[in-house]
Order: sequence, then C-alpha cells, then structure tokens
Amino acid sequence: MGFSNGFSMIVLVSLALSSLAMVYGNFNQDFDITWGGNRAKVFEQGQLLSLSLDRVSGSGFESKKEYLFGRIDMQLKLVAGNSAGTVTAYYLSSQGPTHDEIDFEFLGNVTGEPYILHTNVFTQGKGNREQQFYLWFDPTRNFHTYSIIWKPQHIIFLVDSTPIRVFKNAESVGVPFPKSQPMKIYSSLWNADDWATRGGLIKTDWSKAPFTAYYRNFSYKDLRATTSFSDSAWQTTELDGPSRRRLRWVQKYFMIYNYCSDLKRFPQGVPPECRQSRF
Repeated sequence: MGFSNGFSMIVLVSLALSSLAMVYGNFNQDFDITWGGNRAKVFEQGQLLSLSLDRVSGSGFESKKEYLFGRIDMQLKLVAGNSAGTVTAYYLSSQGPTHDEIDFEFLGNVTGEPYILHTNVFTQGKGNREQQFYLWFDPTRNFHTYSIIWKPQHIIFLVDSTPIRVFKNAESVGVPFPKSQPMKIYSSLWNADDWATRGGLIKTDWSKAPFTAYYRNFSYKDLRATTSFSDSAWQTTELDGPSRRRLRWVQKYFMIYNYCSDLKRFPQGVPPECRQSRF
C-alpha cells in the first residue's frame, strides 16, 4: 500500500471513529417522562425534548439506565425571558438516605439579568458543597453543552467543554467519594420562588407561563473503556495546562460563590476537601 493510500485509510478510519463517538441518544429510547403529564414532550423522532412549568405543575424525566462512571453530555436551551423563580435541574443521583448526587441547577432571573449556575456534590447523603457561577453567554438564545466527567479520581463539571469545577477524590482525608452507587440522569423544571431568585425576594410571574426549557444531543461515554489517543488528558486523567487555565479563568471572573471560601459558614475551618489542591 502506498503512502497516500495508507494515509487515506487512516483518515477514513479516524472519521469513522469520530462519527461513532458523536452518536447521540434518543429521548424515546433512553428516558422516561416521570411527572408533569403533557408538560413534557418529545419531538423530532426522539431527538428533542421539552419540559414546561405552569401554575399547576412542573415536569421532569429520568434515564432508563443507571451509570457508574463515564462522561455525560446534554445540550440545554433554558427558559427565556422572565424566568425568575424557576429552577431547571439536570443531575445524576442514586437513591436512598445515603445517596450520591452530582448537580447542575440553573436558577432563573428577571429579564436581562443573568442565570446562576448552581453546582453541588452529595456523597453518602451529605451535600453542602455548593459552587455558583454566572455564564459567559446567554443560555436562553441557543443550545449549550453541559457535561459531567465522573471518574474514580475526580468529578469535572464542564460548560461547552470548558471545565468550571473539579471535585477531587479526597478519601485520603476522610471525605467519601461517589464511586459505588450507580446513578440515573434526572432533569426537571419546577417552581422554587421561595429561594431561587435573590433568596426568594423575586417571585414567579405566572402571567409569563408556561415556562419551557429544551434538551437535545444526550450522549454517554464509558471512560473506563477509553484507550483512544484522541481524548484530551483532562477528559480521562487530570486537567492539562490549557484546561487548568480555562478553569482558573472561569473561577476568577464568573464564580460568585464557593463553599470553600465561606468562613462565616465554617467558623471551625473549611471542609477537609477544600484544603487539597484544586487541580
């Protein structure tokens, strides 16, 4: 085989592998609508899902499968306009009083004011590990990708492939880590105007209902089987240099709350995982 033929074959194989990696799930096949009745709808032969909230009820869905480690991607377009009082939650969770959970929650706001992205990690039923961010774009105008990379070493939260938070395994200092309980994927849109916007000062404007969020391009990748050289280092092991710089950029300019810096909340000292290296 000549060089050009061999090179062409490599390119074709690489393109085939890339196309396989980009296969998206189907909401009809991979998820169940669990509450809200016809407020949750699936369109385009399972490629698009919407959740709606009105004065009577919100809505939600969950995955049919449970997952233990891997990369979860979902594209969301959030409630537009005056979304104050609403919360769009997208998270992984197991069940029971000692459940594990990995959370994205999008806290609505009045028109023209930014959403707050609220993140949290629960281990063996204990949370209180909140970090909150503004986004560097309008999440209601277009779809954006929100990802969780969950490995035994760490959990990475990403927005459009930019890491915004790393929760490292700190079992060595006595902090439980989610590694034994498979979790389902959940999402819901619900009214939380007792706390969601400015601590509950701004209430939901029901004259703007129904409020609707959209989902597409769900994908799951089992990183335990990942051996491809094409995966970035931060996707499979630790953050590489460029990813650490992006993480620092987000945390410097867009983080608005970090439990590890809340000395009033923890007068006896911050939790032990906060004293580890962030990266």
